[in-house]
Amino acid sequence: MENDDYDGRARIDNPQSNSIVKYDPFNVDAETLKSYDGLHPNFKRRVSRLNKVWTGQDGAKSKQLIPDMDITSAYGLFDVIVPPYNLDELANFYETNFANHAAVNAKVANTVGLGYQLEPSLMLMDRLEDAQSEEQRIRAQRKSDRAKKIVMDWLEELNDEDTFTHVLEKVFTDVEATGNGYIEIGRTTSGEIGYVGHIPSTTIRVRRERDGYIQIVNQRTVFFRNFQQVSTPNNVTTDPRPNELIHIKKYTPRNSYYGVPDILSAATSLVGDTLAGRYNIDYFENKAVPRYIVTLKGAKLSVDAEDKLFRFLQSGLKGQNHRTLYIPLPGDTGDNKVEFNMEPIENGVQEGSFEKYRKSNREDILMAHQTPISKVGGGQGMSIAAALASDRTFKEQVARPAQRSLEKVINKIVREKTDMFNFKLNEFTLTDENTQSQIDERYLKTQVIVPNEVRERMGMPMRDGGQAPVELTAQQRAESRAQISGNRQRDTERQNNATDSTSTDTGRNAGGEGRSSQ
Repeated sequence: MENDDYDGRARIDNPQSNSIVKYDPFNVDAETLKSYDGLHPNFKRRVSRLNKVWTGQDGAKSKQLIPDMDITSAYGLFDVIVPPYNLDELANFYETNFANHAAVNAKVANTVGLGYQLEPSLMLMDRLEDAQSEEQRIRAQRKSDRAKKIVMDWLEELNDEDTFTHVLEKVFTDVEATGNGYIEIGRTTSGEIGYVGHIPSTTIRVRRERDGYIQIVNQRTVFFRNFQQVSTPNNVTTDPRPNELIHIKKYTPRNSYYGVPDILSAATSLVGDTLAGRYNIDYFENKAVPRYIVTLKGAKLSVDAEDKLFRFLQSGLKGQNHRTLYIPLPGDTGDNKVEFNMEPIENGVQEGSFEKYRKSNREDILMAHQTPISKVGGGQGMSIAAALASDRTFKEQVARPAQRSLEKVINKIVREKTDMFNFKLNEFTLTDENTQSQIDERYLKTQVIVPNEVRERMGMPMRDGGQAPVELTAQQRAESRAQISGNRQRDTERQNNATDSTSTDTGRNAGGEGRSSQ
């Protein structure tokens, strides 16, 4: 079976069939598959037996349909499920459509690209709060800081080539582009996690029994177990210690094995935008319209001049419509006067076709991704308030839910190292530093948080006495009560609305208005 004859169930119509290779590494027949490296001898014998069972003499063989068995391709022989759409084509749309590319990158950057941190688990927090004295609390806190550094270094050393954040960026790019992403887990001889990396989703297929995954690349086959299922037997390849995979997918109610990307809901807009762009390129590549048309009256061209004019208009203008045409003319006679005219054809500014249509397509693509235009570098004419509202919606409805799902997955990895910390992805903030400092001040005054918690969020080391709540003086407590009761509302509003200017002139109260602490 040739790759070009791939089943239509695993593809979407694509107008650029000449420039996109709809490749599927699993779309090979049994004889070709037996030549692949890494396959277990028992598996190769099984493939040969399946071929012989339904074969007779002199090339005659059975044509009956065998339920739940397909020995014509690697899908049936490996017992893996066909994806609902061609994964290679979906990945190609990420590379070729700029609106889809920008939306995917914006979601990746704001979900996993801001880095991560380790937060104390509830068990560790209870341990710190149970400390009997300040000295014990400081000692426990320092021990916690050392343990956090060890875990952070461990995560970064799990891959010599990529940082842990970069691994997550690759995986989440696959999730947004193809609907599926895979994290590879490798273990040391002692059974501990020693490697975490990314595997391209276009090369992985899910086993029907959900007991593992198969990868095919360059005629080599690899079997992967499910994460933490180290006892699953490997009957496909010769690897006695297969690595493990964590499968992250975009849910679809139509398939329980694979996910589908958000762009699929805007597939018609994506294809339409591609066609419109191709139309404009074809227009400029094949344009054969001169800037002017020349008319002659009362003149007879020579055979050579007519031939040159014909050849110029036939092929000389295609893609070179700015060329100049020179025609030698005969002189005037007594009975005949030669008239020469040049009339402009395209003397105005040339605009691209389907401008409104392409803009509508881009809006549809961004809507499918739930990504505001301000996140992809657009939004001209958009007010700051509208941009902030869009960013807030994007954070609450797109970025943060995706972060929660990823955090749960990564915490399974961290739990094998320690239960003292929880993995947490950094969120993009909508609060400036001045506002954040005011929030921290209020929380400190009301003893909601302690100074060390603020220092930890700012990436600063803990300090002695920082675990104790801030104790206010009698005057500060009275001032705080006045602020809470609203007696300082006017002062608070003036302070919150103050500019970043270094001027000391803060204005005066209106006449007759004073300050009270009650």
